[in-house]
Amino acid sequence: MARQSVAEITELLLAWGNGEEAALEQLTPLVYDELHRLARVYMAGERPNHTLETTALINEAYLRLIDWKNVQWQNRAHFYGVAANLMRRILVDFARSRHYAKRGGGVPPVDFSEAMNKAEEKGAELVALDDALTSLEAIDPRKCRVVELRFFGGLSLEETAEALKISPRTVLREWNLARAWLHRELSAEPV
Repeated sequence: MARQSVAEITELLLAWGNGEEAALEQLTPLVYDELHRLARVYMAGERPNHTLETTALINEAYLRLIDWKNVQWQNRAHFYGVAANLMRRILVDFARSRHYAKRGGGVPPVDFSEAMNKAEEKGAELVALDDALTSLEAIDPRKCRVVELRFFGGLSLEETAEALKISPRTVLREWNLARAWLHRELSAEPV
């Protein structure tokens, strides 16, 4: 993305946060491609034939974002981090409401037990990751935010550092510690 576009996005976000509705109209085409990329990353982790499509995920996240009034956006990294978090929440809510394991969730025709296992695994993985991140947030909110921005938001070390107002070295350290903690949590045997 050109440096001018980055500055333009930040300027429009600040204007929108200050209540200028026209800024939102100008902002939308500038952020759509990145929101679409984020949604594709999320949907790539879902099972095939998921009933929620990439475009629907973008639209739902976008509708929630524009409903927010007087948000003090810091910059584009902050915006994309919030958008990534919203997409994660939408998918987790969708997984919980659909009860994948009970309904099969549109899995292509295969052996019944195989279909149940695949649907259950994907829904369970997403819910388990969300639960682990919620636990991490209770212990260390900044590490959770680093994971959201890096993993879900696709931000670089530098962009994450800018969004959180910390150094890239600190982001790297927090990222590594958070990944190790999440791996341990997700690998642990259920009690």
